[in-house]
Amino acid sequence: MIIDDDAALQLVISLHRLLRGLRRAAPADGIQPTQLVVLSLLAESGPARIGELAARVPCSQPTATAAVPGLEATGLVLRESDPTDGRAARIVPTERGARALVDAARAEAEVLAWRLGALGAEEARAVVALGPLLRRLAETAHDGSDPASRA
Repeated sequence: MIIDDDAALQLVISLHRLLRGLRRAAPADGIQPTQLVVLSLLAESGPARIGELAARVPCSQPTATAAVPGLEATGLVLRESDPTDGRAARIVPTERGARALVDAARAEAEVLAWRLGALGAEEARAVVALGPLLRRLAETAHDGSDPASRA
């Protein structure tokens, strides 16, 4: 079954609203949204230069550059020399950063569990069952075959 563009749009809007609502209801201890994305990407993909982070977020290089000092000041990331180019620095997540990311995710999961409790049992099970499929969709986006990666 192929989904039409309008149905896909409605799903995207719903996912954005859900995630935004979870983040508002469970703020990540002073970590700004862009900083949270940067920290998440570093935890997922490992150390990266600012330009690489900007491309992955995606955001401008100045936005990525501005996000890092706040993370660095709170001990969530550190800068290290890039082993391939001593003039450049890579941003590396710290143990504290990894814990902050897990704590933020747990807080959002707690809010989501509460919201799922407002649904009927069958509806809640259906939403939870989507988890593995959504993960597969997220992983598919990284293979370079989606339209956005070809732009």
